[in-house]
Amino acid sequence: MTVEQWLGKDNSLGIDIWNRKYKKNNETFDEWLDRVSGNNEAIKILIIEKKFIPGGRILSNRGITDTRVTYSNCYVITPPEDNIESIFESRKKLARTYSYGGGCGIDLSKLAPAGAKVHNQAEQTTGAVSFMQGYSQTTEEIGQAGRRGALMISLDCHHPDLLDFIDIKTSPDAVTKANISVRVTDDFMEAVINDRDWTMSFTRPETNETITKTAKAREVFEKLCKNNWDWGEPGILFWDTISNYNLLEYDDSFEYAGTNPCAEEPLPAGGSCLLSSINLSAFVKNKEFDFNDFSETVAHGVIYLNEVLEEGLSLHPLEEQRQSVADWRQIGLGIMGLADMLIKMELPYDSEQARHLCEKIGFAMADQALYTSAFLAGHNGPYNNYKLCVQKSSFLENNTCESTREVIGAYGLRNSQLLTIAPTGTISTMLGISGGIEPIFANSYTRKTESLHGHDEYYKVYTPIVKEYMDEHGIKDEAELPNWFCTSSTISPLNRVLMQGAWQRHIDASISSTVNLPEEATIEDVEEIYLNAWKEGLKGITVFRNGCKRLGILTTDSSQEKEKEKGLSRGEIISCSDNLIGMKRRLTTGCGSLHCTAWFDPQTGDLMEIYLNKGSTGGCANFMVGLSRMISLACRGGVKIEDIADQLQSTGACPSYASRTATKHDTSKGACCPMAVGNALMEMWKEMKERIEKGNSIITLADSNSQIPSSESRSSFNPEADNGAKCPECGSELIQEGGCVICKSCGWSKCG
Repeated sequence: MTVEQWLGKDNSLGIDIWNRKYKKNNETFDEWLDRVSGNNEAIKILIIEKKFIPGGRILSNRGITDTRVTYSNCYVITPPEDNIESIFESRKKLARTYSYGGGCGIDLSKLAPAGAKVHNQAEQTTGAVSFMQGYSQTTEEIGQAGRRGALMISLDCHHPDLLDFIDIKTSPDAVTKANISVRVTDDFMEAVINDRDWTMSFTRPETNETITKTAKAREVFEKLCKNNWDWGEPGILFWDTISNYNLLEYDDSFEYAGTNPCAEEPLPAGGSCLLSSINLSAFVKNKEFDFNDFSETVAHGVIYLNEVLEEGLSLHPLEEQRQSVADWRQIGLGIMGLADMLIKMELPYDSEQARHLCEKIGFAMADQALYTSAFLAGHNGPYNNYKLCVQKSSFLENNTCESTREVIGAYGLRNSQLLTIAPTGTISTMLGISGGIEPIFANSYTRKTESLHGHDEYYKVYTPIVKEYMDEHGIKDEAELPNWFCTSSTISPLNRVLMQGAWQRHIDASISSTVNLPEEATIEDVEEIYLNAWKEGLKGITVFRNGCKRLGILTTDSSQEKEKEKGLSRGEIISCSDNLIGMKRRLTTGCGSLHCTAWFDPQTGDLMEIYLNKGSTGGCANFMVGLSRMISLACRGGVKIEDIADQLQSTGACPSYASRTATKHDTSKGACCPMAVGNALMEMWKEMKERIEKGNSIITLADSNSQIPSSESRSSFNPEADNGAKCPECGSELIQEGGCVICKSCGWSKCG
């Protein structure tokens, strides 16, 4: 079998993702399948049938012997103790974990608040919040094959530094490489509802000093929600629900230490999340859900993840991680393709019938997963720290039938945690299905597709399930789609909460899901979402408002038009219209990737604008911004592209460029970045001229099938825009989906 046969020859994006992210060296699809499955024949069939797909780290790393890489997506670092040695030891642990490919969560609630007395030169500690920047910096510094690590920093709502923590990311330059979340408790939420005072207190054992602050709980909550509305953070973790609704509810020896970056996996100190997902849409047959086939797949998934867990024990970066995984054996089997499933069954996402169906599927999944874990315990023994009190947990009682409870009573459980719903941005994009439990983001959008060896072009594309339906029924206008084609912009926040709640009752870990709000949403809307989420028993939920200061999500054609880019109007400078053709080259330089995007006049082929993006910050990135502007100014001022390229190609050699050329032999033509840009511009310009001469692919914005980006799409290349708004792989706009940040153009995701 080939990857083209597996994904479909027309799924060029999925094929590119597989080649770029998951294929290793020159392996064939069958070799890849053998490696990823561990020669588990049942899993091979499930992958081929697109019913089951392992998590990204497993797809990339399993069976690789020439590098030390983990199979786990993320870890929770042991929370630092209130001393300098522990605080900086935690940075070391973060760095080592990132170097193996894992993301991290870390909780700072044990650190003393600002103003607490210390017996050193400082006399007073700067507080828990002051160390966040250091952890963020470590995350930025350690590379992971072209990306940076992912980090979640959390703080308990009882901590006196809480208000400073909530405000930390209102500065755009602070803690840029971490997500932050507040661990809120039931008593805090009750204080909010009843408008009571909230006391934040911390006692240092070393000095017996207690620092206390008091504020109105409602005011604290409003501040949290306002900052989320305005800046996209912090998030909320409902910590009592996390702590109390799981298999270890009555195990006094167990404690959650934090969550992974996307918060779907609460974990103990050193714990890791090992992920795989089941594609719900693959089990719809004649508009009915096949429960028997689904349950069999769940069983195979639990067995497979235990195989991978065992194989990967020695590959965890730290001894505390190896020990924690051996003792607790957490796995994270989840689902994706929910939206596609509901569309195939002609059920609106926001309907009561859809939620009822999901409740049934969720129970079936939990019951089968627990039964299979007990079956494995009968053969291999339960996890090391297993205690009989697990059988009293409310989660187990609510999600098992009598026969399953009997097997658990006889053998115990092989795993202390089994189910989660993680972001599936990259793998679901590769397969062409909806991610996690998210509704489809939009029926259609503008995509910039990136070939590994070619240039980018822009298309109006339909979400695969939408295109399939429109083609089958001869629909030309998406306005004619029936009402079960719901999108994230048409489903109310309450119905998003209710759907997540329907699943959370059957998931012993947590769920990563994003409620996308329109720009006109209010702070009160955010407050209502969080209050409803707590009442519904959610463990957390992500809220992201379009238009907040942490911009960068993809906008659909129906979104309000952004301000169009204006050209210079002085002298002979030509204004730059939106009627342009975009092309791109991804260049390899001495410092890594450099994305060169050029915009040409569709009639004359003249270069009008260029954007250079390194996907990073610092001196070189700022130099590229300046170079972009000067080239754009020159070409709109009548300077011939040949002359521009000649000047760029006449620059000297760069030492880092020469070093990479000598060692890796993969640099683009040239001896420095300006040379490479000049060569790329000439190559794209000649190709554009050839296309004009042949009279193909040159169309105007008036054509509804235009391959020309809208002003919204082009705005993602604004050199003055927030670096976090653009995909570091291809420069396209990013969206918030499934509690993660993903790119619909190339399949990149922050979560891997």
